[in-house]
Amino acid sequence: MKYLLDTHIWIWWNSRPEALPKQVRRILDNPKGGAQFLLSVISVWEFCKLLEKGRLGISIAPEEWIEQALDQPGLTLEPLSPAIALESTRLPGAFHPDPADQIIVATARQLDATILTCDRRILDYSHVRSIE
Repeated sequence: MKYLLDTHIWIWWNSRPEALPKQVRRILDNPKGGAQFLLSVISVWEFCKLLEKGRLGISIAPEEWIEQALDQPGLTLEPLSPAIALESTRLPGAFHPDPADQIIVATARQLDATILTCDRRILDYSHVRSIE
């Protein structure tokens, strides 16, 4: 099974694991049957924007935090491919206009992955699999 981490899930996994929903924490702590954990490169950008806006604080240099957070066992950083970029502009049905969320949803759809998220807008979107 492929799991795509939403940005906040990736941040919490690395800095506040107690904030993770129980089901998500079980998946991350005890991957079953060759589970793969994926992260869209847009999540690294979102993390940096949160730092820039002062909405997130860390105790080490951002470069060091990112390097450590990307070094989680079984985590693969997924690039923004042309197919994902195009898919993000053609999502079926109604989805909200946040470009980062559109790219995350498009990435999950392109890679046939389930998104781990607490974002109600993603959880309620019927054209992608998600778990809270």
